[in-house]
Amino acid sequence: MAPEPLAVLDAGPFDDVDPDAYVRAAMRWHFDPATGSRFWLDRADRLAFDPRHDVKGVADLSLFPDLTDELRVVPVADLVPHGYGSGVRLVNVFDSGGTTGAPKRVVQLDDWVGHSTAHIDRRLRAHGLPIGAQWLTVAPTGPHLVGDVLQRAARSLGGPALSVDMDPRWVKKLIAAGRGDEVESYTDHLVDQCRRILSTQTVGVLAATTPLLERFAREDDLLERINGSVRAIVWGGTHMDPDTRHLLATDVFPDTALLGMYGNTMMLTALLERVGLRPDEPCVFDPVSPYVFLSVVKPGTREPVGFGERGQVIVSHVSKSMLIPNNAERDTAVRVRPAEGQAGDAVADVAPVSVVEGDRVIEGVY
Repeated sequence: MAPEPLAVLDAGPFDDVDPDAYVRAAMRWHFDPATGSRFWLDRADRLAFDPRHDVKGVADLSLFPDLTDELRVVPVADLVPHGYGSGVRLVNVFDSGGTTGAPKRVVQLDDWVGHSTAHIDRRLRAHGLPIGAQWLTVAPTGPHLVGDVLQRAARSLGGPALSVDMDPRWVKKLIAAGRGDEVESYTDHLVDQCRRILSTQTVGVLAATTPLLERFAREDDLLERINGSVRAIVWGGTHMDPDTRHLLATDVFPDTALLGMYGNTMMLTALLERVGLRPDEPCVFDPVSPYVFLSVVKPGTREPVGFGERGQVIVSHVSKSMLIPNNAERDTAVRVRPAEGQAGDAVADVAPVSVVEGDRVIEGVY
């Protein structure tokens, strides 16, 4: 088989690219000493296979061991592929939430910003989100990816984005220490900031987590303001069970589109729920070929579960700027057939696992 041209790695999210060919080109890029990052070049000898010869497509990403724990300590400069040269634009360094230990770090380069933003923009437009509306995003910013994703989403739709920052790590520490009263005080602090904005600004799109939406629903003034002006709610961060999703969509915010978002730092983007789902249907998230691939497996064996069965979510991010293959997420989900044109699995009814490597998983406000 002739080598795949590296130019395929510059493909945008809506170009007609074969995912297997893209993966093969990515293996050449990331494991060639002239173009790969120090992170992967230093680890190539530890692999039990040769990625440039043995990874023939998406399915072979399962050959990789999960090395994401090493992202907790690796120097950031080691993550940037040499092939970008001295003119590389390192836009951001993002941390994971630190739910299961010290945060892991990834880099976001300029080309990936463009691909991720274009994908999310098209998905939001397909859901009919208003163009030019003002957003209020209540999400972690700073080292956290989600705040950046939401701010870029608002700008891509032509609207200003007001924001309220949150510190999920602090809330998780409080919960772990049994300091529930302080958690409640911090949540009050977030709600008060949202109240000031909602009472003085016309907000057309609200992005918030499930716990905050449930809290808003208990505040009559906020409920009135949201139902009076907000045309779409984007929820994510913490999971939303089917009963809560149905209740919020039909009883609490009946005239507002409710749109799920599933993403994390290791994906380096966010997935928006499948277009056209009813509130009483499972909330389905499709992968993003040729960059983000999902699989749902049995914990321990990593054998695929059957369609319609629940298992652990495995995520692989493959792009020119980053390679994060075969990452075992702290989520379970039901395996679903993907939308046409997408490789890998789709996932439905995402929920957190209770324990990861002996540590209890705490969701908190995000």
